Amino acid sequence: MNSQHSQQPQMPFIPAKKLGFGLMRLPLTDPSNQRSIDMEQFAPMADTFIERGFTYFDTAYMYHDSVSENAACEQIVGRYPHDRYTMADKLPIMSISTVEQQSAIFEDQFRKTGIDYFDYYLIHALSRSGYETAKRLGTFDYLLQKKSEGKIRHLGFSFHDTAEVLDMILTEHPEVEFVQLQINYLDWESEKVQSRLCHECAVRHNKAVIVMEPVKGGKLANLPAEAEEYLRGIHPDWTMAEWALKFAASLDNVLVVLSGMSNMDQLKENTEMMSDFHPLTTEEIEALNHVRDIINRNNEIPCTGCHYCVDADHCPEHIAIPDYFNLYNNRITGSSSALKSQYDSLIANGAAKASECIECRSCEEICPQHIPVTQWLKKVAATFE
Repeated sequence: MNSQHSQQPQMPFIPAKKLGFGLMRLPLTDPSNQRSIDMEQFAPMADTFIERGFTYFDTAYMYHDSVSENAACEQIVGRYPHDRYTMADKLPIMSISTVEQQSAIFEDQFRKTGIDYFDYYLIHALSRSGYETAKRLGTFDYLLQKKSEGKIRHLGFSFHDTAEVLDMILTEHPEVEFVQLQINYLDWESEKVQSRLCHECAVRHNKAVIVMEPVKGGKLANLPAEAEEYLRGIHPDWTMAEWALKFAASLDNVLVVLSGMSNMDQLKENTEMMSDFHPLTTEEIEALNHVRDIINRNNEIPCTGCHYCVDADHCPEHIAIPDYFNLYNNRITGSSSALKSQYDSLIANGAAKASECIECRSCEEICPQHIPVTQWLKKVAATFE
């Protein structure tokens, strides 16, 4: 083992306030264009977040079709001294094939963000296959070198695979300080996502945990009527998103819980509920276990709307996969004619039909939820076409 891997680092300092601002679902001027970030809305959102004592911002090379980092530069890095915020960014290992490309992207991220150093830097969306790529490219050693140069303060990775694979990576790389995991009460016992098992693995390795998708792409903010009624019977003044965020923040070793906030109302609500955070009780967690059973009876496609499947040309046909899946899931409560109209509108604005899928499965290879996308697109086509 390389000598610089031999000593396990201490866990990074845990901020007083555990909410992080995920810059992957920012407000848009054009809902059909991920690059059209509405800076007039985003600027006061960033200001309010910082003014309320929160510091953690999370971006990535591929977010918002590769312009999220530019938005971070314009509204955070360019307007505040570095002691007012912490910035996390990620190396898109799923889109890198050469050592030269790896270096070029890392340097490009410094240019795009305009930052002097990254407080947290992650290898993005590691899986078994991504880990093989990272080993081939010497990614861990490369990033450790950048850390020694002062360009990275804390090194980690985000992860989408089994707890067995996570244990292998953390065993082989004890120098990693933190892991970013998909954790929410709906996925807690999921055989595919393995939220609980992955969290237990991270704690066993004494790693700090950053939580992504605590509200599962907004799905846990809008529950079936039966589930919402049940939770309001326990805490009438809590929102459904509050339940989800507090579940994730209550877990051991959690450094910060990310929320991809899309408007000022969401940001104000989340910062208010997390300003005076208290962990959930055993009884409250049991209530969420009951709600999970209710949701599973109503849920079909477990899409979180992360857009990985369509970012960076992973869909060569430009099918609006997350939008189509959202419409399909809304069949339970939405008007069929209104949903059909929305489907037709997406196509009129340039999206390919679901039936135009060529089954290349590039989307399935990158999907964090391991969704059989091509199979579901056939059902979408049968429903709306």
